[in-house]
Amino acid sequence: MMCFPSSTSNSAVSNSSALGRQLPQQIFNRREVIPPHNDVLWRIEYGAVRTLTWSEDGTFITLGYWGLGDLIGYPLSRVKPYQIECLTGVEVSIVPPHLWHQDINALLSHIQQVEDLLSIVHRKPISLRLWQFLVWLSEKFGRDVDKGKLIDLNVTHQDIAEVLNTTRVTVTRLLQQLEEEGTVLRHKRRIILRLPKKLIKNYSSAVC
Repeated sequence: MMCFPSSTSNSAVSNSSALGRQLPQQIFNRREVIPPHNDVLWRIEYGAVRTLTWSEDGTFITLGYWGLGDLIGYPLSRVKPYQIECLTGVEVSIVPPHLWHQDINALLSHIQQVEDLLSIVHRKPISLRLWQFLVWLSEKFGRDVDKGKLIDLNVTHQDIAEVLNTTRVTVTRLLQQLEEEGTVLRHKRRIILRLPKKLIKNYSSAVC
């Protein structure tokens, strides 16, 4: 995650592990929609989801990407319509209202991530917007591999376009340019960022 104090994110995951063991859990399949309950929050114990809405003409608008330790749920948004879609197989703990106060760090982290993504979406030009989104994904869902940092999440060009408020064609063209420059590699439908870690952090800090 970009621009988050390490103490906040680490304690959020730590609290997640402790609290998650005491809560009822539920499993969802990839592309399944988490039910719209207004009286619970869901803590992600495994997997990734995205929150989204759509316009009158049916255009999807992605509001966020969420993973391990994140709190998600319909009480966290006033956007209508609002949907939580599983991007992978997902396991969640069900957090009832009387326990929400115990996890203030995860709630703060949720707000911070929304603002990070909002900042990225308004960057110009679109090439910078795309790059910073890839860096954001690599910080949140990435893992180090021999050739760089692998974004361990299968996001399509259309998924990226819906986040960045652009077209799939534009995303495809810009990703091809990054591949030609050697800063991006493809690996089994995944993306690997090849820039040194220091340079990636510099790009990340540009949105802070």
